[in-house]
Amino acid sequence: MNRILIITALLLIFSGSVFSQASKEISGVVKANENGKEIELVGANVYWLNTQTGAITDVNGEFTLEHPTGFNQLVVSYIGYKSDTLVVENDKRVAIVLESDQLDEVTVAGKKAGTHMSRMDPLTKVNITGAELCKAACCNLSESFETNASVDVSYADAATGAKQIQLLGLSGNYVQMMTENLPNFRGLATLYGLNYIPGAWMESIQISKGTATVVNGYEALTGQINVEYKKPVNSEKFFVNMYANHTGRWESNVNGSIHLNDKLTTAILAHYSEDQKSTDDNDDGFRDEPLLKQFNFINRWDYNNKKGFTSQIGFKILDENRLGGQMGFNGSNPQDQNIGSPEQLYGINIDTKRYEGFYKAGYLFSDNTNIALVANYSYHEQNSFYGRKLYDAEQNSFYANLMFQSIIGHENSKYTAGASIQTDKFDELLMLDFRDSDNKQVLRRDEIVPGAFFQYTYNIPEKLTVIAGARVDFHNNYGTIFTPRLHAKYNITPNTIIRASAGKGYRTPNVLAENSYLLASSRDIIIADDLDQEDAWNYGANITQYFDIAGKELTLNLEYYRTDFQNQLVVDIDQSIDAVYFYNLNGKSYANNVQIEGKYELLRGLDLVAAWRLNDVKATYNDELRDRPLISRTKGLVNLSYATPLKKWQFDFTTQFNGKGRVPSTADNPVEYQRPDTFDPYQIINTQVTKYFRTWNIYVGVENLGNFKQDNPIIAGDDPFGDNFDSSLIWGPINGRRFYFGLRFSIDRE
Repeated sequence: MNRILIITALLLIFSGSVFSQASKEISGVVKANENGKEIELVGANVYWLNTQTGAITDVNGEFTLEHPTGFNQLVVSYIGYKSDTLVVENDKRVAIVLESDQLDEVTVAGKKAGTHMSRMDPLTKVNITGAELCKAACCNLSESFETNASVDVSYADAATGAKQIQLLGLSGNYVQMMTENLPNFRGLATLYGLNYIPGAWMESIQISKGTATVVNGYEALTGQINVEYKKPVNSEKFFVNMYANHTGRWESNVNGSIHLNDKLTTAILAHYSEDQKSTDDNDDGFRDEPLLKQFNFINRWDYNNKKGFTSQIGFKILDENRLGGQMGFNGSNPQDQNIGSPEQLYGINIDTKRYEGFYKAGYLFSDNTNIALVANYSYHEQNSFYGRKLYDAEQNSFYANLMFQSIIGHENSKYTAGASIQTDKFDELLMLDFRDSDNKQVLRRDEIVPGAFFQYTYNIPEKLTVIAGARVDFHNNYGTIFTPRLHAKYNITPNTIIRASAGKGYRTPNVLAENSYLLASSRDIIIADDLDQEDAWNYGANITQYFDIAGKELTLNLEYYRTDFQNQLVVDIDQSIDAVYFYNLNGKSYANNVQIEGKYELLRGLDLVAAWRLNDVKATYNDELRDRPLISRTKGLVNLSYATPLKKWQFDFTTQFNGKGRVPSTADNPVEYQRPDTFDPYQIINTQVTKYFRTWNIYVGVENLGNFKQDNPIIAGDDPFGDNFDSSLIWGPINGRRFYFGLRFSIDRE
């Protein structure tokens, strides 16, 4: 650890500190003039004429982009408004107000875009803005993808409340989770980390499909999800969000930012939530969701000396307690279950404490040369029991990345070089029966992974962008790791864009930390010796076509991605109904993912998003190539969003169509505990209505309007200490219809 601290100190000194940009920058805001009132436009395109250097405005209509030498015509466009071109010389900040198009005295009013894909980015990246997050309850990150066709979120089991994310047909273990471009929520935070980011804290979410660039490490086998928190510089002066649903869940969020002077700003984001009403909609004797208490807090500081140096520093505290199991259980330790007595109740308790700190720093040497350092540290402690099983664990993680960026000859030829270090220390204790203290497993693992990378970007304006990168990492347990990656974007025409990517990815599996929800069953845990790192090739392509129909833009996107595993940790619940086996892949494992998506404004203010996806995901289980269980082979989504003129009312409707899939066999169970080997297609409907006022809005909605639930999700719930108990065979929703109400109030910054 002393070595790590010394290395970190040297990096801090060398960098001079701060998060930086690659060249001289310009920033600004894009607004629209609607009946004499100016409103911010989210998702407006801003780019330099005859280049591919551009940006998309954020939730506040703000943008920041590089100012390449020799280009001074800035183009601003937004559907339903007249495009504008400004001549910009040495300005550091500009303000643009677009005027509505006029057709036969009918005003064509624009609407804030919820999701969009940048025409400039060579990666297949979907940006979810704050406007999109407001279309649903969005209490936390796990509920932020209900209107998104690419990402699925579902419960991992029917007892703990753990949630799993799926991207390109594979679980969230293979998606690199980032917060403000810092790798986060790894290991112990995998199962519950989606609940650690309140919706009211998020400025935007970026979803990158396929292999990522090499700058952020060798992970990201199937993509990245990056969350941007609200920033002190441009977030609200004061913001409050209150939420409650009819089952007893409620939460409160309070955010505030202060500009201490023109260089120093700070912000506080605070969250508290409770779910203290037990519900059992399926009458199996178990809580549908655990009782929950969570406290979450962030304080962050931003400094900009206006001379090329900027820095950010902050810390986060989280305290969460989950209490699940049978309806009458209210204890906090295994002994409270009264095991062996006639009154024994099966209980689950997961107590989590997590502390994080981050630092970013960067310095701009010239228009095209900069250096930056980013670093974060996290400590995660989980004390938990699942019936008689006890699992306690600690994880210490540290990450630092030093990056240098410049050009080779001219601005269309850039490179980024750097060095990074990732360390993880795990201490885990597993007891399959807390009454037998001699039968326990103690798992300890230290990982130290320094590495270096180089990435080259070549750009032919309005035609071609290529990013080629490679990194070498030196793992203390697995040796040298080489990671090559390539991305390309080509504009066949101004309205036809094709992207392609290919690359290798690696990750170290954390068997118990990432699969602890399986402890909520009677299965034995059997872990093979000498588990290897997981590694896979990911490659794919997408084509995006823009059509002008009746003065409105129709966007169609078709994509295909394949993930081909060379080695994988196989989690085998097929081999036996009495055990779960963890072992290295011996055979094939792959995921093919095809998706088509369209977006169009049907009528003034009425947006349509429709998508369909095919998941062909197979792995070798016990020498047999089979479909991965509990995954829908197909999925469809339709989202309709209507906003009245001047956005006084907004109506949102989303329906998800989920296809059939495979369920591991339960034929060896007694007849009353057997389940079908497949599940049928099902549909989920969510809807919300929002009323906007000048400084506040109220919203009401219904989740799972059709009240669809998986039948009998818990096997042998009447005998949880017996041999057949299992809560892990979950393929559909376990909660029924949920009515909710919320209020948002904000004092915006001028």
